Amino acid sequence: MQPSQAPSWASPLALARAAAAALAASALLCPGAQAQDTASTEASTLRRNEARLMLDYQTVRVQGDSAIDLAGFHVYLPVAEGIAVGAGLMAPLVSGRYGGFMGASVGVQGRWRLGGPVVALATLSAGGGAGGRSPEHAKRLSGTGSFVRGQLALGYDAGDYTLGAGISRINFRQSLIDGSQLNLFLELPFSYLSGSYARRGQPLSATDDERAAREMGESMLSFSLDNYRQLNATGSYAGTVRTGEFQFSHFLTPQLYWFASFASAYSGLPTYNQLLGGAGWRWRVSPSWRLYAQLGLGSGGYAPEQIDTGPGLLVYPKLAAEYAPNPTLGVALSAGYLTAPKGSSRNPTYGLTLTRHLRSGQGGDAGAPPAHYEGLRITLLHQTDAQLRYRGIERPALHMIGLQIDMPVSERFYLPLQASAAYTSYLGYPGYAEIFAGLGVQTRLAPGERVQAFGQLMGGANVHGKGGKINAGLRYVLDDRLAMSVSGGRIEARSAGGGRYGANNLVLGLDYRFAVPAR
Repeated sequence: MQPSQAPSWASPLALARAAAAALAASALLCPGAQAQDTASTEASTLRRNEARLMLDYQTVRVQGDSAIDLAGFHVYLPVAEGIAVGAGLMAPLVSGRYGGFMGASVGVQGRWRLGGPVVALATLSAGGGAGGRSPEHAKRLSGTGSFVRGQLALGYDAGDYTLGAGISRINFRQSLIDGSQLNLFLELPFSYLSGSYARRGQPLSATDDERAAREMGESMLSFSLDNYRQLNATGSYAGTVRTGEFQFSHFLTPQLYWFASFASAYSGLPTYNQLLGGAGWRWRVSPSWRLYAQLGLGSGGYAPEQIDTGPGLLVYPKLAAEYAPNPTLGVALSAGYLTAPKGSSRNPTYGLTLTRHLRSGQGGDAGAPPAHYEGLRITLLHQTDAQLRYRGIERPALHMIGLQIDMPVSERFYLPLQASAAYTSYLGYPGYAEIFAGLGVQTRLAPGERVQAFGQLMGGANVHGKGGKINAGLRYVLDDRLAMSVSGGRIEARSAGGGRYGANNLVLGLDYRFAVPAR
C-alpha cells in the first residue's frame, strides 16, 4: 500500500467522544447552576444530572525518538458513590513532530475524599489511536493502535474546580510508547437538566418551563462542510482538504459563547482530523440575520510527511454570516484561516453550515415555538467488519469501537451520526477509522412494548475515501434510559485510485436515551 492510501491514525472516534459529552450535557451546560424554588405547586419532572470534566497534560517518553506531549479531555458521569464512568481523548500540542496523532478511550474512575479538600483519584481506561511522522513511522510509534492507561493522583478540591497531579502510565501494544510520567490535571464539575425519553415531542409543563427558563440558556448544534485550501504546501499532499465538522456551542451571555468542534475529512486526505475548542461572539443584524466571529485552538493533522502541522497545534479564526428562516434553524456561509504555528501548514478556508438552535429559556427570538422535550439517543457501538476485501483481496476482520448520535425527526424517522475507530491493525497499519451520517427509520413503540426494528442508510468516508453504509436490526428496551441493539449490514468505499473496500458488518450497541427542553 502506498503512503497516500495508508489509514489515518487520527481517530474519528474523538468526534464521537466530543459530541457525546456535549450532547449528554444537552446543550444546556450550566456549571454550578443551583435549583431555585418555583412558584408553581406542580412537581418538576426534569432531572438534574451531575458530571465532571477533566483536562490533563503529560509528556510521554518515546523510545529512541522525541517525546510527545498529550493534552487530554475526559468526561465522567457518576454511577455509584465515588465511582464514575466516562470517555475521553488525547492529542499532542507542542512537543515532537506527531501532528495528527490522536487517541480515544473509555474508562472508570474512583474518587475518594481523604480529609478536608484533599481527594485521591484512580483511573483505568482503554482505547485506540495512532499517529506518526509517516505511515511507516506510525507502525513503530503506535503498534497495533490499542492502548491502556492508568492514573493515580492527588488533588485539591476548591469546590468550583479540583487541581492536582499524579503519575500516569500509557502502553500502546507493540509500540515505542510504554512508560510512566508526571500527569497534571484540572477537574471541573458541571450539571445539566434532562427529561424522560418517553416525553419527547411533548410540551413542557408550566413548572418545567419556568425552571428551564431560570437554569438553562441557549446552545447550538452545527454541522459544516468545510474546505481547507493549502498555501505553499510542503507535505506530499498539496490539494484541498474537504471536511465534515460537528460543533457544539453554548452561550454564556446573549452574545458570548464557548464551543468544541471536531472535523474529519471525507475527500483529499480521508479522515484527516482536528479537535478544537474556543470562544466566539454573535451580532444580531436583524431578526433573520446574524454574524459570528470565533477563535479555535486545538490539535490535528494527518502525518507531517503529508500535511505539515508539526506537533499538531492549530489556531483557527473564522467568520460566518447566518440566515435563520425560523428561530430553530440557520444556514451560514463561513470563511477563515487555519494555521499550524509550529508547522508550515497554512490554509484559507470556506464552508457551508447548518445549525440547530436550542433555546431552553425565555428571552429568545420573538415568535419562538413553545418549549418541548427533544429526544436524543447516544449509542456505544462494537462493530466487526468480516468478509473484508480490499482491491479484490480478502483481508482479516476488523474490530472497532464507535459512537452513534441519533436526533429524532419523528416517531419513525431519525438522523444518525456515527464514527468508529479500530483497535486492531488494518493492512499492517494502526488507525483505521470511518465516519458516516444519514437517515434512519424505526417502528413505533406502543406503551409497554420493548422490541423495535430499525434500519439506516448513511454516506460518509473511511480511510480510503467516500463510501456508503446500510444497516438493519432490532433494539430491546431495558427501561426509559437504556436499550440494547444488534444489527447487521454492509459497508462499501472507494479510494481515489479506484481501490474498492467492502465488508459485511455486525454491530452490538448500548443506547442511552434522554430528552432535553428546547424551543
